[in-house]
Amino acid sequence: MQFPHTPQQTQLPLFEAFLAQPLAPILKDVVERPWTAEPEVFSELSLRGAAGNCLNLLAPILRELSEDQDARWLTLIAPPASLTQTWLRDAGLNRERILLLQPRGAQSAQQLACEALRLGRSHTVVTWLNPLNASLRQQLIGAARTGDAQSLNIRLG
Repeated sequence: MQFPHTPQQTQLPLFEAFLAQPLAPILKDVVERPWTAEPEVFSELSLRGAAGNCLNLLAPILRELSEDQDARWLTLIAPPASLTQTWLRDAGLNRERILLLQPRGAQSAQQLACEALRLGRSHTVVTWLNPLNASLRQQLIGAARTGDAQSLNIRLG
């Protein structure tokens, strides 16, 4: 069977065809509009499983934070007993840039974390608060914004 001859149109490669099309007005508005959202100052990580496995997953995160270019501290508030000085060394963390703080007297870990965030002497304050209700989360966010810091809560299951 023979098809009638139709003149062939030149086919543009995929990206050239896309670039040849004018930007849709909506897309253009979105691209040209400046980003105004505030950066996130609170993150939460949930790890479940054997304690050793959770620590192995946590090690590279804390190591990266301990090597941050920011001259301020990485502060760990009331870390679990398994986060010993030996573990910190073996995990390759820069222990000269880490503060390990425990609440004293009637002070709670939450209060200590908010104070550490508010003071702004730490680039990141890591907590192990569980459960973490909405009110406490908002307190951590407000304190982090005041101190220009990051709050990271880790839930170990």
